Amino acid sequence: MLPIKQFTRFITENSLFDQQDAILLAVSGGMDSVLMAHLFKAAGFNFGIAHCNFQLRGQESINDQLFCEALAQQLEVPIYIKKFDTLLHASEQKISTQMAARNLRYQWFEETRVQHNYTAIALAHHQNDAIETILLNLIRGTGIAGMHGILPKNGHLVRPLLFLTRDEIKQAIDAHDIAFVEDSSNLSTKYARNKIRLEIVPKLKELNPQIEQTFESNLRHFKNLELLLNNTVKALKNELFICVDEDIKISIAKVKRLEPLPLLLFNLLKDFGFNETTVNDLILALGKQSGKIFEAPGYQLITDREYFIISKKKIVNNLSLTINQGDHTLNYGSYKVGIIYEVSPLIVKNNPLSVSVDADELIYPLTLRDWQQGDFFYPLGMSERKKLSDFFINQKIAQNKKSQIPLLVNGNNQIIWIVGYRPDDRFKVTDKTKKVTIFEFIKF
Repeated sequence: MLPIKQFTRFITENSLFDQQDAILLAVSGGMDSVLMAHLFKAAGFNFGIAHCNFQLRGQESINDQLFCEALAQQLEVPIYIKKFDTLLHASEQKISTQMAARNLRYQWFEETRVQHNYTAIALAHHQNDAIETILLNLIRGTGIAGMHGILPKNGHLVRPLLFLTRDEIKQAIDAHDIAFVEDSSNLSTKYARNKIRLEIVPKLKELNPQIEQTFESNLRHFKNLELLLNNTVKALKNELFICVDEDIKISIAKVKRLEPLPLLLFNLLKDFGFNETTVNDLILALGKQSGKIFEAPGYQLITDREYFIISKKKIVNNLSLTINQGDHTLNYGSYKVGIIYEVSPLIVKNNPLSVSVDADELIYPLTLRDWQQGDFFYPLGMSERKKLSDFFINQKIAQNKKSQIPLLVNGNNQIIWIVGYRPDDRFKVTDKTKKVTIFEFIKF
């Protein structure tokens, strides 16, 4: 008897799909996918077959396609076939042939699913595939997510044979004299997965003949550990993440109390693209000089005294604007800039986005730009110069905000005004001032 009851029970227990759903089966013609097709037929499910011809094995690839066409006719279900120039795709994308075949088939499976209104795509992975995946992940390096192996359901992908071992599939095929085709590449140990299947797993079975059952039990433990970790990290995000505009602040003091720190901090930051190496470097920097920047593909993290600050990377345009004498209205970044030329020495007060300067000290053209390394000025009321980097620290301006502050610069490269913060003492209005120029910024 085909294991129909176990098959339908596994589908129900894992909520893979409903009885009335139409399922697209990925069938290569091999033993696993052929048994899956027969189980779907025997259980009365509505399904179709999708077969990929990667044109990598000459006549053997043609024979696989012909076999799948005959199988679909025998089971009286629709079949969808796609031929791929796999070697050309691998060459164009500069990837391995295996990776090219994987990308091509999954993309086409999804396109076919959508086009023909199938609920899910069924793949014929079994328990031994899950074991091989875990061993591969261990060899290559993995987090806890890599330890649960292959999931029964992942989006539109379902794997209804994960309750069976390879030996059990072979027994069912032999008992019912079900025809299938053998892929000769499965016998080649040049592929890592084949090497594990053909050489490593048999050695493990010598040590533990029940290796599949042992791994199945371990997989449940790993899945539960992953669930526990995910729930812990979710709670920590709610506690630690402080949203400020588009940024996220995290208390460094609270991070230091996390245990185990590397595991929890990595899982807090991985969704932003930070890898384990970067997180380990970040841990080494805890409690040291602030202002260090850590990069991920779309984000940057800055250590800023009491907090980590995570920001989306912005395209830096090195914004610069020239101001000519006589200009009255200009746009700079997210600001509208107004310029008023006054004869009387009028001083603007109580508006950090406006400033009055001694007009006779101005050398045109002026420039509006962002902060650069080495910039300095003479803060209003002081006779000694100060580096802007030090001024920003004293003002507790976060590292990622420095480049967003406009600087008004004289024609001789002297800084006139740090917009919104402090003018330069050299341009202040005094009792000797004859006329002033007023600059006013309005945020869009």
